[in-house]
Formats: sequence, C-alpha cells, structure tokens
Amino acid sequence: MSKFLQKVLSVTHWTDNLFSFQIERPKDFKFKSGEFVMIGLPDSEKPVLRAYSICSPNWDEKLEFYSIIVENGPLTSKLKNIKINDEIILMSKSTGTLILDALKPGKRLFLFSTGTGFAPFSSIIRDPETYDKFEQIIVTHTCRYKNELKYSEKIINECFDDEILKSFTNNKLIYYKTTTQDISEFNGRITNKIQDESFYNDLKLTDLNSLYDCVMICGSLNFNNELKKLLVDKGFEEGATNKPNTFVLEKAFVG
Repeated sequence: MSKFLQKVLSVTHWTDNLFSFQIERPKDFKFKSGEFVMIGLPDSEKPVLRAYSICSPNWDEKLEFYSIIVENGPLTSKLKNIKINDEIILMSKSTGTLILDALKPGKRLFLFSTGTGFAPFSSIIRDPETYDKFEQIIVTHTCRYKNELKYSEKIINECFDDEILKSFTNNKLIYYKTTTQDISEFNGRITNKIQDESFYNDLKLTDLNSLYDCVMICGSLNFNNELKKLLVDKGFEEGATNKPNTFVLEKAFVG
C-alpha cells in the first residue's frame, strides 16, 4: 500500500493526555466521513502505524486527528511531541464500519461515543449527507472529567456557529454530554442512562426503536459490547456496507 508524508499544520493540547492535530490533505486522498486511516511517524526503518479516525468531514482540505496519550505507548508517547511543519506518515487507503452506507434509511441517527471515540462522529456530524438521510442526529459523548469534553464542545460549537454548517445542523443536531467522575449537568454512564430512561427524559425523546432509528457506536471495548447487547435486546441488527442494517460499531480499534 502506498503512503504519503504530510506536514503538520496545527497542534492543540486539550488536556494533559488528549490532543488533536491537523495535517495537509493529499489532493488524491479520498475518504468517507467516519472512516479511519493508518498514520505514524517517519522516525525509524519500520515506523509504528496505528489506526486513527479522521475527524474532518470528507469535504475538508485538511485532515484532523484526535488522540489520547498512552504512557510508554509506541506511537502516542512520541506523537504527543509533534510540532507544526513536522511530517506524519499517512497511508493511502481509509476504511471502517462507521459509515452511512452501512445503515438502513431511518428517521433518527444516534451516535454514542466515549473518550476519543467521538472522533469519527466529528466527521459524520459535519457531513451534509448525514442530514439528507436522517431527520434528527443525536450525538452523545461520555468522559470521566469535564475538561475531556473540550474537543467535542469545540466541534459542536462549530456546527452551530459556522455559516455553512448551521444551515443543515440547526433543528436537527442534538448534543448530549455526560461525565462519570466530575459533577456536571448530566452525570453517569450513557448505557445506564438509557436503561433508566433518564437519557430520553433529559432530551425529551422517545425510546430507541429499531423500526425508525439507526445507531453508531465508538468507544471502549466494554462500552461497545454493553451497548451492542442493549441494542440487540431492543431488536436492532448489526449492519455492514454489503448488508446495511440498524446499527454499526467500530471493531478495528478501541477509542
């Protein structure tokens, strides 16, 4: 597989262990919103490559990534030190299961995320196609602490403030953030809040229904499995691009 060497355009550290960065987008690099790509650093003969969701919508001229810093991690322990004009290895092919093509038509699209699992949804909620296919998009983000929500808050603000984006997000996009350690407006794990129905009550929504709802999941392995079981019990079925259905989750990595 071919690869590109792309310059870093910006770096933002959101917390001590969360950061985002933008790189140049090659002119012939195509991707679908929600996909991931392998990236790495050109610092050895055999560079360490890891799967990273592309946070940018597919129309953007830049590629943005959102990363956690893993202590002693073979890639992130070095990636955290990147600066503007450094080079990043970008593999030429993107892929992934969190794409609209893997879902049946529906009225509401629920995007459930924890931690850096918000990254692919950052792409999806800024893609006009999402709003063409669904009447309402509900994106949730659960973290331990309030400062870990800063990145998703920034993206959501952009959705509502940008002149072009707000033309399709207004009255369609709902953002719901919860914390599990800090006290905040909404506390608790999203799976618990679905089960005790406080999630629906908080947003004044009707319960998840497989007849007209679709769901995407991206988070920790336990979170993915727990939410998958909850959905299957409600009659949802897992989809793929060759057989679209009512929910998908990212299996390639844990965000």
